[in-house]
Amino acid sequence: MSGSPVKPWKGKAKAADTDFDDLDPVITYRQLYSQTLGVRDPLRVIALCDSDAFYAACEMVRLGVTDQPLVVLQWESIIAVNYPARKFGISRMDKIKDAKARCPELMVIHVATYKEGEKEPGYWENVDSRTHKVSLDYYRRESMKILGMFKEMLLDAEIEKASIDEAFIDFTKPVRAILLQRYPYLAELPKDAPNGMDTALPPPPQISWDNLGFLIPVDTSPSNDTDTNSTVQPDHPCTWHDVALAIAAQLMHDVREAVRTKLGYTLSAGIARNKFLAKLSASYRKPNSQSILRNSAIPNYLKPMAFQKIRFLGGKLGDALAKEYDVSNVEDLLSVSLEEMQQKFGEGAIWVYEILRGIDRTEVKAKSAVNKSMLASKNLPQPITKASEGHHWIRVLAAELALRLKDAREANPTSGQDTGSPRSERSKQAAFPFNRDFNVDVIAAAGDKLWKDLVGSATTMKVTSVQLAFTGIETAESGLQSIAGFLGTKRTREEDGADSDANDAKKVFFVCSRCNKEVRLPTSSISGDETADDAALEEMKMEHSDWHFAQDLSKEADDPATPREPLKEPVKKKKRVKEPPKKQRGYREIFYEAVA
Repeated sequence: MSGSPVKPWKGKAKAADTDFDDLDPVITYRQLYSQTLGVRDPLRVIALCDSDAFYAACEMVRLGVTDQPLVVLQWESIIAVNYPARKFGISRMDKIKDAKARCPELMVIHVATYKEGEKEPGYWENVDSRTHKVSLDYYRRESMKILGMFKEMLLDAEIEKASIDEAFIDFTKPVRAILLQRYPYLAELPKDAPNGMDTALPPPPQISWDNLGFLIPVDTSPSNDTDTNSTVQPDHPCTWHDVALAIAAQLMHDVREAVRTKLGYTLSAGIARNKFLAKLSASYRKPNSQSILRNSAIPNYLKPMAFQKIRFLGGKLGDALAKEYDVSNVEDLLSVSLEEMQQKFGEGAIWVYEILRGIDRTEVKAKSAVNKSMLASKNLPQPITKASEGHHWIRVLAAELALRLKDAREANPTSGQDTGSPRSERSKQAAFPFNRDFNVDVIAAAGDKLWKDLVGSATTMKVTSVQLAFTGIETAESGLQSIAGFLGTKRTREEDGADSDANDAKKVFFVCSRCNKEVRLPTSSISGDETADDAALEEMKMEHSDWHFAQDLSKEADDPATPREPLKEPVKKKKRVKEPPKKQRGYREIFYEAVA
């Protein structure tokens, strides 16, 4: 057999029937009773629940308005548009002047801001970025209320907060419990089971999908795009996974209705077999709805989709795939074998191969209820050039920290502060005696002292960012506790009197789940204190996410959403030895460029 290379595949070809060969697996009693199958559980059910136009909805609840067109403003940019305003064609890309021209009765609400002399943020007139700082605290509190109701009503479900306005829910465990209660004949292995525990379950009952949400059709033709189905179509018999989806859909409906009734927020959800598909289906019909994607409907739902809409398949990686095969849709790539894809893009291309077929093994992981750090920061529109100018911003940041710490203590009364970590060239920290009343005055006084220690007798400076943080926040114990304050400044190498290569070499970054860009902490903000750096990075994530609200919220009702959770293997950094030849460029190299 000759070793001739595989010829490049071009153009479109028909996808093989085996491309989606895991949609109706045989489920055995062993699998039904197992508690350790994890992401490979054939009865796995995941939901993505998303708050509709969340920032705008929060302001509607605060003001007690319902159908009034409303937008939320941050400085000069629209960051949220409610659904009544969208009917006028208003989007976040609009200038406020143009939005008002389209809808004269439009309500314009600027986000709350902190200003010096006030202990809490407020909705002030004539806000100015040169003296005020944006506050998202109200939105965070409302988000925590919704998440709290999820946890209260879904005790056995795994819940992962994905962002301020959405959460993944793994219904697998509670669904299995309800399944065994509802169909008690499944609870015991039949005495005549031919293969023992490996015997397949008996055929499932038919299901009524009434009032459970939008059922994404198996046949995507317009005539079959119905809101709900009473039973599964005859040519697509019901499966036990369909039964599991129906149970999860009822649980999700009940939670959504409880949130709407108690808190006033409408939610939309997608329910499917994994996180990737749940995220995609969540935007099938919005607002105030939920969509169910059965396994049998996955092929026709994915095939017509533009593959570059899928997270990590946009940018350079998506361009490389589109150029290599001259295609644009998921279906067009299904004819490319795994062998060829790996030959051209490296072994890691198996991720691309699987995600095109709706396979995602990402886990739903609950996050710690107690943040180990808490940071307030401000990127200054006008740099600080005199030491006396810093105290204004320290007090503004202290007000934010005081309020956030108060909220954290109300949510978790045992929250305290642990000792700080070592100092670095560009930061100062100090232990602080435990105080049950960490008000703005107490925190500002500690911050002022750190500021004085940091700037010393310097007469010239150019500070473009100020940050103040608690680090090492843990559950309080008896005895003294402490806080650490962190102030990041941008100073010249001559002022520091030391080479900055050490900090430059420290790679503190995250990959944005929306734009696939690698966002790094400025060198001036890297303290060398791991906990403080984590806090600074977390704050940068929030600010970057807020910026994205100005780019895509207007499209969320129409465009299929894509998952934010990473769908790749953990990045393993390797020391670069030499530049590889261009002809050996593989999937991972293109992937890294795509997110750089």
